[in-house]
Amino acid sequence: MGNNPRAFSKVGDGEISTVWFFAHYDLEYYTLGDFYDLQAVIHEFTGSFNRQSQAARRGFNTTLILDPSAAAQDACMIGEMPLECELRLHRPSFAFISLGTNQVWQPEIFEAGLRQIIEKLLEQGVIPILSTKGDNLEGDHRINQIIAELANEYHAPLWNFWRVVQPLPSHGLQEDLEHLTYAPPDFSDAYNMQAAWPWRNLTALQVLDALWRDVSLLTAE
Repeated sequence: MGNNPRAFSKVGDGEISTVWFFAHYDLEYYTLGDFYDLQAVIHEFTGSFNRQSQAARRGFNTTLILDPSAAAQDACMIGEMPLECELRLHRPSFAFISLGTNQVWQPEIFEAGLRQIIEKLLEQGVIPILSTKGDNLEGDHRINQIIAELANEYHAPLWNFWRVVQPLPSHGLQEDLEHLTYAPPDFSDAYNMQAAWPWRNLTALQVLDALWRDVSLLTAE
């Protein structure tokens, strides 16, 4: 469908738009340690890791990502929503979706918006990768439940980041129970791996690697 097989986009809020997520793979500031086999997928998707997506920004939620008035005027066309703008500019084959914390008290609105985002990606031939969030600000895990249910409904890959951070000290959360604990992207350092951010960057890369290899095998067949 004209998408770049070597590109992915980020769709979401501050947890995915920050330079702490993925950018270091393009900036060559990381240590894979025992995960050296992931170097191939880093090479394959060079240029997407540090790219600032039009559909990812601090404070974004499902509503804003679908709202043309929230689009960057210097990059997007008139009447174009941030998600449409990003797909037109970057033509990705994959899209990481990380949302929910900014809508913990609006589960119905969140679900409707996330459903629309997934459907728009699928219409454009983009594989959506849904991520659960690390926090539970709503108290009943309702947002993560919605994400998992929609992943199942649309047969979309689910990156269960919430489960990844459960064994970590304070479940990988700072004192506000929202933001993730930070450490540099050195996966060979046991002390670093007690924080959430190294695991976020590592497991996201593992998900991308698995999907890239699966799609490559299907294409070869």
